[in-house]
Amino acid sequence: MRLPLIKAFRRNLEGDLPAGAKVLDKDALVKYSADLYLLDGRLAFERAKVTGGIIRGFSDQQKAALAKLKFGDSRTWPDLPAQIDRRSMPHEVNVAVMTYASEMFSWYAGSLEADTYFCPERHGMYFGGFGMKTAPAMGKQNYSISMTLTGDDGEALLATLTAAQRQVIANVINLQRADLAEIVATRRAIATELRRFHTGESADQDKVLALSERYGELDGEMSYFYATAFAQVARTLTAPQKEALNRMRTFNPSDPKGPFLYSDPIEMPVIANTDFLFGGRN
Repeated sequence: MRLPLIKAFRRNLEGDLPAGAKVLDKDALVKYSADLYLLDGRLAFERAKVTGGIIRGFSDQQKAALAKLKFGDSRTWPDLPAQIDRRSMPHEVNVAVMTYASEMFSWYAGSLEADTYFCPERHGMYFGGFGMKTAPAMGKQNYSISMTLTGDDGEALLATLTAAQRQVIANVINLQRADLAEIVATRRAIATELRRFHTGESADQDKVLALSERYGELDGEMSYFYATAFAQVARTLTAPQKEALNRMRTFNPSDPKGPFLYSDPIEMPVIANTDFLFGGRN
């Protein structure tokens, strides 16, 4: 479901609009994003229901062992041998089990504040951030992603732009400000409801799904603001600016690795027609 959004945003960037369309359709984007996050809400609810049941079944001995593990500091954790036979399951299933296990510990040892933790950089993730930062590390041992990559490249980009172009990018913050604030409140409301599974209470599935759907609307609107601003600036770039930006690239954009399932590249699935995400007016 993410891929049609990515394709639509790139079509808008490249001017590949459907016949009769002039812009991205904001309402259609927001609705599609809401459906995507509604699916995410269902996944989150079912996962919390299962892991909450496991947590409530912890013995005193298990609780004592987990209490020795410092939350947020894996250096305090013992180096144990594999606890399950990886050969008994496909690789992607093993990765999923490890992911869910680590999530369950974080949920058990954490707090509502930790559940609500919000990183704006992780939202509106349709614009190449994975390709720039993470994809180059795929399949490489001991690869280190620079902690300053985002900031350094962002500064270099802004330095390449004119004052007018920079203002278009900077103004995205003001456009998104209300959405960002509501996302934090929505995350906290979802987290509060899901934590009821810790104590054996019944969480309200309809409430979680409604909140998740709203979350999707907010992320969709934020993504729309990104897409339109980025395309607006791209259309005004001069040849020297494009050349300077191309030199900043640390990977070959003509050699994409395609989508990933965890750390493994997979075949590109068929992407649905994205014409419905465009309209005649803004």
